Amino acid sequence: MSLIFFVIVLIAFVIAGAREIAWVAPAVGQGDVKSPMQMMADAMLSSADASVTLAIGLVGVMALFLGLMKVAEKGGLLVVIARLVRPLMVRLFPEVPADHPAIGAMILNLSANVLGLGNAATPFGIRAMEELDKLNPAKGTASNAMVLFLAINTASVTVLPTGVIALRAAAGSVDPAGIIPTTLFATVIATAVAILVAKLGQRWWPITVTVAAGEEAPRAPVVSDEAVVIEDVKPYPEWASYLTLLGIVGLIPLTVVFGRTISPWIVPGLMVLLLGFGLLRRVNIYEAFVEGARDGFTVALRIIPYLVAILVAVGMFRASGALDMMIGPLAKVTAPLGLPAEALTMTLLRMLSGSGAFGYLASMLNDPAIGPDSYTGYLVSTIQGSTETTFYVLAVYFGAVGVKRIRHALVAGLSADVAGVIASAVAVWLMI
Repeated sequence: MSLIFFVIVLIAFVIAGAREIAWVAPAVGQGDVKSPMQMMADAMLSSADASVTLAIGLVGVMALFLGLMKVAEKGGLLVVIARLVRPLMVRLFPEVPADHPAIGAMILNLSANVLGLGNAATPFGIRAMEELDKLNPAKGTASNAMVLFLAINTASVTVLPTGVIALRAAAGSVDPAGIIPTTLFATVIATAVAILVAKLGQRWWPITVTVAAGEEAPRAPVVSDEAVVIEDVKPYPEWASYLTLLGIVGLIPLTVVFGRTISPWIVPGLMVLLLGFGLLRRVNIYEAFVEGARDGFTVALRIIPYLVAILVAVGMFRASGALDMMIGPLAKVTAPLGLPAEALTMTLLRMLSGSGAFGYLASMLNDPAIGPDSYTGYLVSTIQGSTETTFYVLAVYFGAVGVKRIRHALVAGLSADVAGVIASAVAVWLMI
């Protein structure tokens, strides 16, 4: 991220500097026209001010959603989802024993992503990789299960993109939760593509195990009795899992077609449902909500430095003219297909940096020329909620277990990203 940050600032400075040298000041009386470098300096200061205002505006909304998520977490919603998903996971990962701790960790990771709990998903994902590595006969090389898990993780089905909803609300959207239908559609498509590419890639990128002379070839480790990440829970019947999957798929056309009718009900209905779920599970919902809201308050304030850094860099990049020079030619081809320049920039940043993409999304939603409720505003919001920071996930998850040969993991992850962006454009086009 440090290199990305510096490169953005350096490119903006160089291009603005070149334009400044070639700039000719207007004659007296022809208006007060600012020079390119002065325009960039003004953009830096205004972006820094806007980032603090934005973060403060996020406090209340983040507190609300994280409070509700804490009630759901304490009520055991993750465990309920885990019981539904386990039969499907066993079929997706046939090389992983059904009772192995890796299955439990992967389920919790994906369940957290479904609920938009990114902070909770990462620890579970790292634990899953550690457990999968115990089954890996080729240490240092990503196994088929590792690649598939990472691919699914980069495009995990998301029902509630809480962070994006909070950002849209802070930007003054009349329908902050309007991206839930489009995000669900895009993530289902992206996940399907991720699974397909990961499975096909197993043939094109086979695992090779090098054995030195006189050494015995490694064997797959024996499954131990080590405890799973959470208490062992019996799965629901297999038919319940498939019925749930069909229900989610069936929701996609309904949410896209009737999204504008449904979306005003989502936030109030979500609050009633999650609090009611907590009561049924005998959770002290008031205390749990306050605990989660306290975390939301802390998170909103903690991101101020990150927002200042990336919003200033993005503001410089745009004001210098560098963004138009880079994206403009490509956007002429993609814009008629529903992918304007802002969406291309968002896609690039999302693959590289989660904080960078979040900051860019914030600048787009707060731009008076775009706003949160325009086609572009919906599209960049959906892209943010539908794709993952692929390179970050690769670095963190594989780095945690010392994997250096990633095989087709990057291809599968990027394929899921591209599919998610295309599906986002289709879903937003159908809905808006």
